[in-house]
Amino acid sequence: MSDAAQPTAAEVRAAAEAVKAALDRHLAAVENRTGDDDPAVYAAFNDLAAAAEAYDERLYDRYDEVTPFEIPGVEDTLPPYTGPEEPNAVSVLIRRDYAVAEPQRLLAQAQRIADVERADEEDGTAGAAAVVGTSVHAALGVLFGEYEPDEIASRHKEFGLEEGDSTLWVAAADDLPEPGEWLSTPFDQADPGRVVCRFDVSAVFDEDELYEEDLPPGPGPH
Repeated sequence: MSDAAQPTAAEVRAAAEAVKAALDRHLAAVENRTGDDDPAVYAAFNDLAAAAEAYDERLYDRYDEVTPFEIPGVEDTLPPYTGPEEPNAVSVLIRRDYAVAEPQRLLAQAQRIADVERADEEDGTAGAAAVVGTSVHAALGVLFGEYEPDEIASRHKEFGLEEGDSTLWVAAADDLPEPGEWLSTPFDQADPGRVVCRFDVSAVFDEDELYEEDLPPGPGPH
């Protein structure tokens, strides 16, 4: 970073004062909270996180120093729960990302499935078999049509796929929707405020752990 782009000492000091003020507001909100999911506490937490991040950035840019704090990003936190206390139903929302790392392996596996279906069709025990050829699009259709998502997740390398991020949300619902009610837009009604719990898997978590292992020991007992 050039000297012209660096924050001034006064700007660093102002950012530090903003953190102090945000700390006071957060403590006041906690002391006066009305329940476990008080929106005032949530808002004060986000303000404190934003102020601390701004101070950390200015401190680093000006003095090449960092704070000892690690505050989760605002975008990574769930809002206060606003769903029913005793849900009558739940929606399980799952997203898994894959890279097609080995297209030829994927094509070969899909063609094998298609060949088995073709043999069954000749015996009169199944419908028309898929023809994969060189189409990754067709191969994916055959693969996900044959196996359950959980089985693909456990065998993804066998199918030439590489795992990306995945997340699972368990969201509370007042009642079970009518059959077919949301099939045309299955993910439009995902409400973070109704998420009872969530489970995330990402390589970024592993990278953070590796980074922490590589850090030199800090002051104090070990």
